[in-house]
Amino acid sequence: MGGRAHFDNIELHLVRVLLTLITECSVSRAALKLDLSQPAVSAHLRRLRDATGDALLVRSGNGMAATPVALELLGPARALLEQADRLFGRQQASRGFEPLASDTLFRIAASDYLDPLFLPRLVTAVQQAAPGVRLDLLPLSAEFDVQRQLVSGEVDLVIGNWMEPPEDLHLGRLLTDEVVCLVAENHPAVRSARGWTVEKYLACQHVAPTPLHTGREARGVIDAHLQSLGLSRNVTVRSAHFGQIPQMVASSLLVLTTGRQFCERYLDELPLKVVRCPVAFPPMNYYQLWHDRTHPSAAHRWFRERVRDVARELLSR
Repeated sequence: MGGRAHFDNIELHLVRVLLTLITECSVSRAALKLDLSQPAVSAHLRRLRDATGDALLVRSGNGMAATPVALELLGPARALLEQADRLFGRQQASRGFEPLASDTLFRIAASDYLDPLFLPRLVTAVQQAAPGVRLDLLPLSAEFDVQRQLVSGEVDLVIGNWMEPPEDLHLGRLLTDEVVCLVAENHPAVRSARGWTVEKYLACQHVAPTPLHTGREARGVIDAHLQSLGLSRNVTVRSAHFGQIPQMVASSLLVLTTGRQFCERYLDELPLKVVRCPVAFPPMNYYQLWHDRTHPSAAHRWFRERVRDVARELLSR
C-alpha cells in the first residue's frame, strides 16, 4: 500500500526531469534545457533519489556521471514519455495547429552569427511543411530590446548568442560552438601557428561585429570575456554587416574571432583559414528566446521545433 502511494506521487514531469538529468549529467544543463532554476532541479533530483533508492548522478572528475541504475532507467523513461506524447501531446497539437492549412505569421529577430545558411534553411523547412505560413525576418541591433519586443508581441522569437541569457524568458539551446579565429590564408598566424601567442593575437588588427546587446554585453561576448581576463584587443574595424566580414578578412590582415560553425562555411569560397585562438574562450552558446505570451501556443511550439531541427541539421553537417 505504501509503495503504491509512493508511485502515485511520480508525475510525468518528474520522469522528464529524470531523463534530462541522465542525458545531460549536469544539474545546470538540465535546468537550462527544462526552463527551470537549478534549485528546482536539485529538489527534483532529491525526490528521484528517494523514489529510486539510488544516487543516479555521482561526482566524476570535474563533472558528474550517471550510475548503472540511472542508465538502466534511461530507456524506460524515454519510452514512457514518448507514449505520453503520443497519447496527449501530438493529438492536442494537431487539434490546435494544422501546418498545411495555416497562414500564421511568425516574426523572428535573428543575427547571422550562428551560420550563414541557418535562416535560408529555416525558410525552406517552413515553406515545405507549411506553405501558407508567413515569416518576417528581422535584424538584431544594439537598440533592439529583447524583453520589450517579446512582451509586446512585436516579435515572437529571438535567436542569438548571449553569455548570460535573460532569466525572465523561456529559452531553448540550439547549439554550442567552439570559438576560433578566421584569417586570410597568407596571414602570419597561419605561417607560424605555434608562435602565435596571446600577445601577438591581441596586437593584431581585429574586425568585430557591432554589438547586438546593451548593458554589460555592449562590448560583445568576445570583448566581454577578454575584459574579464584583464585583456583587450586591437579592434580596427567594427561592422554591422556580419555576413560581409569574411570577404574583408580574405583580403587583409584582419582577424575575426567567432564560432567555428560560421567560419567553416566560407573556407571553400574564399582564401581563408581557421586557426586556433591563443586565448581560451568558453564555448559560444546559441539560443532561441520566447515569452510566456507564446509559450502555450501549439503553432509557436511547432515553429520553435522547426528552428531547433534546422540548427541540429546544420550542426550534424
